[in-house]
Amino acid sequence: MNNREIIDRLSAERSLPKELWVRLLTEYSDDDRAYAAEKARNISTGIFGRKIYIRGIVEFSNICRNDCLYCGIRRSNTALSRYRLTEDEILECCAEGYSFGFRTFVLQSGEDAFFTSDRLADIVRKIKLSYPDCAVTLSVGELEYGEYKLLRDAGADRYLLRHETADREHYGKLHPAEMSWEHRMKCLRDLKSLGYQTGAGIMVGSPYQTAECIAKDMLFFEEFQPHMIGIGPFIPHKDTPFRDKTAGSYKLTLFLLSLCRIMLPEVLLPATTALGTIDPRGREEGVLAGANVIMPNLSPLAVRKKYMLYDNKICTGDESAQCRHCLEERMRSIGYELVIGRGDWQERRALK
Repeated sequence: MNNREIIDRLSAERSLPKELWVRLLTEYSDDDRAYAAEKARNISTGIFGRKIYIRGIVEFSNICRNDCLYCGIRRSNTALSRYRLTEDEILECCAEGYSFGFRTFVLQSGEDAFFTSDRLADIVRKIKLSYPDCAVTLSVGELEYGEYKLLRDAGADRYLLRHETADREHYGKLHPAEMSWEHRMKCLRDLKSLGYQTGAGIMVGSPYQTAECIAKDMLFFEEFQPHMIGIGPFIPHKDTPFRDKTAGSYKLTLFLLSLCRIMLPEVLLPATTALGTIDPRGREEGVLAGANVIMPNLSPLAVRKKYMLYDNKICTGDESAQCRHCLEERMRSIGYELVIGRGDWQERRALK
């Protein structure tokens, strides 16, 4: 069985055994990648048309209790200027975003103890009251079941929590000892059980990652069936222990986007900012590989350069209107269009 036949099998069965995942990930060629991209692109346009959903990210705090070895906002990074937006500033970001056509707001932060679940729930309620036609996505890390439930009851629709790796040993090499792979996985199960549209994901090329690790990730995606998958290349940050590690492969990231689309046709799949950081046409190529979501930044310009999970992050100096216009032009250049709408997972069934 050659690699194209493996990709065809994935398309037909939406599943592969681990040994075929490993083989595909270690032996693929540029032709194989192009073949997968064409197949993924046809699947995506068949479901969504040439429409790209946009999500407005509000990075409201770079204070974090965790010390993940790869992350620029880890608590040990004393070179970082810390900030925390006020509730009014968060709501102002959403108001501005709404005026530019955003109908999903992604509230993202480090694990900042100031923002208790009660505080966050109050913010979510106010956003939903002001913009009942909008979805609220949270990405604030690991919480307990009761906290997730409080936020869900307040109106939160989606939750992004990258699992980072489905390999327990690999997880231990990326995180400090006090963090638990088991708890991360429990959080994802809790989120899905509460009815969140739930997103998982990985960094491609993170230190110590092997083809076996990624194969386990693909098997996890197949079993967990996330509504969203965030896949971007690892990019080192100068103020972390991984400062000298090699960045993840751009081509492998694109290949994995295609394989995720083929395996999970209806998944919400972003062309990430990290992809656009590692290559100027990264987001366009991500869409052409099967992605259907882009997540521009709505955070105030004054704080954007302080939310650096990795070095050289793009779009830290663009106003929201500029960013929206730029993305429209980029998508138009490859025959796609940005659309106003929540872009819920359920909507896609009607698009078939």
